Amino acid sequence: MLGTLAKWLRIFGYDTIYVKDMDDDAIAKIAIKEDRILITRDKMLASRVKNSIYLENNGLKNQIKKLIRELNLKIDGKKLLTRCTVCNEKVVNVEKERIRGKVPEYVYKTHDEFYICPRCGRIYWIGTHFKNMMKFIEELKI
Repeated sequence: MLGTLAKWLRIFGYDTIYVKDMDDDAIAKIAIKEDRILITRDKMLASRVKNSIYLENNGLKNQIKKLIRELNLKIDGKKLLTRCTVCNEKVVNVEKERIRGKVPEYVYKTHDEFYICPRCGRIYWIGTHFKNMMKFIEELKI
């Protein structure tokens, strides 16, 4: 229910587990066992886990702003894009030659810095989406 929020928390560099199609008992157990903050839109689930935050369905920006306030989250430029947005693993710098043929030719020719997820193999680079991402982050300032 909060997949997009999880993706943005990873973009900000926060270790974020996102579970889909898992029952509430299992989710609560993971949160408690790993001493995580449970973020949910399910009031009942939030009431079962001491360290939880209930979010209303009031849009991504408002959800992030609430987390910034309640958890004192920082959006640190040095941590941006340090985690895989798909599987949460920390990405590592990869030599350009190693990704030849794995990204579009135009991207390969116009970029020199690439990152790869050691778990799922997803490749990242600072492309045109970065400008839009920075604009979104700027709009979050509270």
